Amino acid sequence: MEDLRTRIARTLRREREAAALSVSELARRAGVSKATVSQLESGAGNPSVETLWALGVALDVPFAVFVDPPASGPTLIRAADLSGVPSAAAAYSATLLAASPPGARRDLYLIKAEPGEARRSDPHHPGTIEHVVLLAGQAHVGPADEPVLLQPGDYLTYPGDAPHVFEATVAGTSAVLISELR
Repeated sequence: MEDLRTRIARTLRREREAAALSVSELARRAGVSKATVSQLESGAGNPSVETLWALGVALDVPFAVFVDPPASGPTLIRAADLSGVPSAAAAYSATLLAASPPGARRDLYLIKAEPGEARRSDPHHPGTIEHVVLLAGQAHVGPADEPVLLQPGDYLTYPGDAPHVFEATVAGTSAVLISELR
C-alpha cells in the first residue's frame, strides 16, 4: 500500500499540473513557501492539516483528494497503522478513512453482535461498498470467502455487492457500518 507522504506528493503534483500552475504560483495562492510545495511534491515534506487545506483551496480540490487511497478491492486499515495528518494548532490529527464520491448515498449503522451464528448477507445493489470500524470486541468481517479478523479501531472496506459476513468472536462486539451506494 502506498504510504501517505508518497500519495500526497503524487496527488499534489498531479493537481498542480492539471491546474497549469507553477510551484511558485501555487505557493503564492496557498500562502505557503515555495520550498514547502517542492518538499511535499518530492515526498520529503510532512504537511499539517492546515497546509493541505490551504493547498486544496488554492487548487480548488477537497482535502480528501490528497489523503484518500485509491480503491482496489477490500481495504483494511489497522488502528495501529493509522497515519493521520497532524494539526499545527492543536493535539489533533485527521485520518481520512474514506471519501464520499459525488452523488453517493451513505447509510450509517451501529452494529451490536454476539458470538454464535454469523450474519451472512446476500449481495446488495450493484456498486454498494461497505465500510466497517470495529468499536469493541472482535469479529470476522468482509467478503464471505475471505473475511478479515478485526480488532477495536480497525477499519475495513469491501464490496457490498458480493456475499459478505459479520461474525462476532467475542461477547459485546460492536461496530459502525456505513453502506454506500455509488
